[in-house]
Amino acid sequence: MSPESSFFVCMSVSSSSIAAIVLVAIFVGLALNGLADFLNLKMLRDELPETFRGLYDADRYRKSQEYLRVNTRFEWVTSTFNILVFLVFWFGKGFPLLDQWVRSWNQGAVLTGLIYIGVLALFKSFLSLPFSIYSTFVIEQRFGFNKTTWPTFMMDLVKTLIISILLGVPLLAGILAFFEYAGADAWWYCWIAITLFMLLVQFIAPTWILPFFNKFSPIEDGELKDSIMSYARSINFSLENIFVMDGSKRSGKSNAFFTGFGKHKRIVLFDTLIAQHSVSELVAILAHEMGHYKKKHILKAMIIGIVQTGIMLFLLSLFLSCQGLFDAFYMDRNSVYAGLIFFSVLYSPIHFFLKLFMHRYSRKNEYEADQFAVETTKDPRSLSDALKKLSVHNLSNLIPHPFYVFLNYSHPPVLERLKAISEL
Repeated sequence: MSPESSFFVCMSVSSSSIAAIVLVAIFVGLALNGLADFLNLKMLRDELPETFRGLYDADRYRKSQEYLRVNTRFEWVTSTFNILVFLVFWFGKGFPLLDQWVRSWNQGAVLTGLIYIGVLALFKSFLSLPFSIYSTFVIEQRFGFNKTTWPTFMMDLVKTLIISILLGVPLLAGILAFFEYAGADAWWYCWIAITLFMLLVQFIAPTWILPFFNKFSPIEDGELKDSIMSYARSINFSLENIFVMDGSKRSGKSNAFFTGFGKHKRIVLFDTLIAQHSVSELVAILAHEMGHYKKKHILKAMIIGIVQTGIMLFLLSLFLSCQGLFDAFYMDRNSVYAGLIFFSVLYSPIHFFLKLFMHRYSRKNEYEADQFAVETTKDPRSLSDALKKLSVHNLSNLIPHPFYVFLNYSHPPVLERLKAISEL
């Protein structure tokens, strides 16, 4: 970052314009999501799509629609509450009041920043806790999904806090230190550090982080394991083992996922998934997951994420010396840690459009993974049946509105995926 470019940015934005950008972003986002929700609910029909005849009975189909209505209303309440809390905290001058308090400890720039951001994170987590409890123990319980006990729920909170401290605090401390002491080169030092951190997490997550929350057992010998290993060999996919995760410990929903790289890559099946599907359907599901790896979707997504991080850090370096950014949030003393928070808020409109792009890119990848699975297994019916059963079991919305899909879906709607598979 050159002094001239930083000066140009600071001269071109005022506190009022920054505040206006943030407020417009908040209310436009609220309006767009509200419109998408309204259109999505208007799409609900009593008539079951022909493709799902024989799989959905009338009662369960009505239950899936009620599940959508309940979650949509809950999301309205949650979003409205979060926005109101943020506005009250902002215009009530909560940011400078908190800053005065943490500065009174006289702990140095980096430690003060960790305390400042940590307090905000804990405050946000505390406010979101009642909503998480209600979602888990009321909504998910009502529709038959919740399997989480109170001890498990509380232990998850503790474990999440431990992981956040062990991984997040050192990374955040490094970012604060770089921007505090490294001068003009700070943004790309941070870029390198965050990139290395992202790669590290990809390697340690399968063997260290995920087992901290769930039990992973190698799949038992038998027809399922033999079929999966045989398919993996047929596409030259190196696979030492497949793991079964005790997903039923927390939810009745089923899924499968792929994580890690190289020798550390791991394919995981929820135990609930195995209970719901035939061997051929499970092979088709894993063929889809392996398709993501073979098509390099995971690698490409990581590269895109790294590039986005670099751009964001460069923009951050421009705004950290911009007095207007701090004035917009009533801060009379500039700091790296506060600038990091305020820039993340200002960055939200850019993040919104990037999210739309990534959702579109992800939906394209899902079609490609489906095609890979069909072409390599030569069994389109098993993949179709698996997608249908997943939708029925998880009470998925079968006919979402296109605008809602555009804003929120990282996967194509199931009917569109089934149509694409049939055309193959």
